[in-house]
Amino acid sequence: MSGRTGIRRAAILAASASLALVAVPAVNVASAATLDGPKLAKNLTKNVTADGVHRHLIAFQRIADRNGGNRAAGTSGYDASVDYVAGKLRGAGFDVTTPEFTYPVQITDAATAKVGSTTYENIPLEFSPQTPVGGVTGPLRVVPEDTTPGCEASDFAGQDFAGGIALIRRGSCTFDVKHRNAAAAGAIAVIISNNREGTLSGVTLGAPGVVPTGGVTQADGNALAQLGGQAVTVDLRYHEEDRVSRNVIAQTKTGRTDNVVMAGAHLDSVENGAGINDNGTGSAGLLETALKLGGSPKVNNAVRFGWWGAEELGLVGSTKYVQALTFEQQLDIALYLNFDMIGSPNAAYFVYDGDNSDGVGAGAGPYGSGQIEQAFVEYLTVEKGVQTEGTDFTGRSDYGEFIAQGIPAGGLFTGAEGIKTEAQAAKWGGTAGIAYDPNYHGSGDTLGNVDRLALDRNSDALAWVTASYAISTESVNGVPARSQRAEARAASLRSLHVEEHHHSHADVA
Repeated sequence: MSGRTGIRRAAILAASASLALVAVPAVNVASAATLDGPKLAKNLTKNVTADGVHRHLIAFQRIADRNGGNRAAGTSGYDASVDYVAGKLRGAGFDVTTPEFTYPVQITDAATAKVGSTTYENIPLEFSPQTPVGGVTGPLRVVPEDTTPGCEASDFAGQDFAGGIALIRRGSCTFDVKHRNAAAAGAIAVIISNNREGTLSGVTLGAPGVVPTGGVTQADGNALAQLGGQAVTVDLRYHEEDRVSRNVIAQTKTGRTDNVVMAGAHLDSVENGAGINDNGTGSAGLLETALKLGGSPKVNNAVRFGWWGAEELGLVGSTKYVQALTFEQQLDIALYLNFDMIGSPNAAYFVYDGDNSDGVGAGAGPYGSGQIEQAFVEYLTVEKGVQTEGTDFTGRSDYGEFIAQGIPAGGLFTGAEGIKTEAQAAKWGGTAGIAYDPNYHGSGDTLGNVDRLALDRNSDALAWVTASYAISTESVNGVPARSQRAEARAASLRSLHVEEHHHSHADVA
C-alpha cells in the first residue's frame, strides 16, 4: 500500500496501452462447471489453497533476495516479478500484456540535517518544498512524544517554534497534518523521526507542502532529540526524472467483454524491503486465483486481472491504465476489486466501506460499491466466521482512479501502520497497541511477516467474490446473467404467444 494519500496527477503523463487479447484454449478447474455462480465460486475457492498462494510469496522473496533486497519499480527485482507473474499466466492459457508507462522519480540533490559538525541523512518527503542552496537554519524544537505526536496544535504549545526547526516522531496521523501544525506554530522546516527501524523513504505529504519536510531514521531521531535548542541546518533539494515501468494485464478468453469483472493488486515493493505483505500477499492471492480459474472458464462475464507497477510512487500504474481507456472502454468494466495487504502479521479484517455506512472519511464509492462491500462481508462472516470492519476509501491504493471515473469498487485490507485496538484484538486475536503491520514499508517485510490464516481467509474471499461476479454482476450494475436473460426472453415469448392466442379467439361483434 502506498504511503501516499494523493496522486500527483499533473506529473502523470498521458499514456495508452492496448489490450490485445486473443483466444487460446486453457486447462482450468472451471471449464467443467455450469453457469452457476455458487458452484463456480465453491470450486474456485476449493482450488485456491494456502499452499498455492504461499508458494508465490516464496518466489517473490527469492526474487528480492537475488536483486538487491527489493522489488521496487524501476529495479531488476520488479522486472523479475513482472516476468514471473506474466510467465505463470501465459502458462495457464491467458493472453498477457505488459504495457509500459512513464512515471516521475524524485532524484535527491541534498538531504541533510546538520548540527555542529554532525550531519544526519534527512530524506525529503514527496511534495515537500525545497530549501535554498545551503539550506535553512534555526533552533531545533523537539515536539513532546505522546500517543499522537504533532497531531494536535496543542502539541506545539509551551515552546517558541517561530523560526525554528520542528522534530516530530512519526505515527498516529499523516505527515501532512504534522508538518502543517508545525508550520502554523511558526516552524520554518520539519524533521520527521521514524518510529521503527529503517529509513523514512518513499513517503509523502500527499499534497504540496508548506515548509520543507524531511525524514530521519529512528536512531538519528533519538540522537537529535537530545540536541533541542541547538542550531540545525536543514538542506532539502531535488529534481525529477521520468522512468519507465510496466503493468501486467491478463483477461479470460471467455465471457462477455462489455461487462468485465476486473481485479487488481500492486506488484511493486518499496525500496526498503522485499514487500512480501505489501503487496506480495495481494499479488499472490490474485495470481493463484487467476491460475486456478484459467484462461477459458465457463463464465458469463470476462475476468480481467491487473498487477500494477509504481503504486508505491503514487498509484501510477493503475492511474495511467484507467486514464488511457476511452469512456466506452471504461464502461466495459463492470466493477473493480482491489487487494492490497491481505496478510498483515497483526491482522485486521477490513472491507472497503463502499456505501459509507461508517460515515468516516471520503464518503461512499460509486453506485454498486456498497453491494461489493456486502458480498465480501457476507462471505467472511458466513463462510469463515470472521467479523469484519469497514475501512475508508482513503485514496492510498489502486482503486483510486477507478472510483474517480465512476467505476464501482471494493476489496480487502488487513491493515498497515494503524494501531490495533483492544476490541479488535479481542475480536480477531493478535496484539493490541501495536501496528497491524509493524514492518510496514520496512526491511522486515519478509516471508516471516505474514499471518498465514488471514492470507488464506482473504484469498478464499478474493476467489469467491471474483467467481460470483464472473457469473453475474446484476446486484452491482443490473446486468443479469445469461441464464436469467434467456429465461426472461422465454417468458416474454410465452406471454406474446398467450396474447396472440387470446386475440385469435376474440368474439366477433
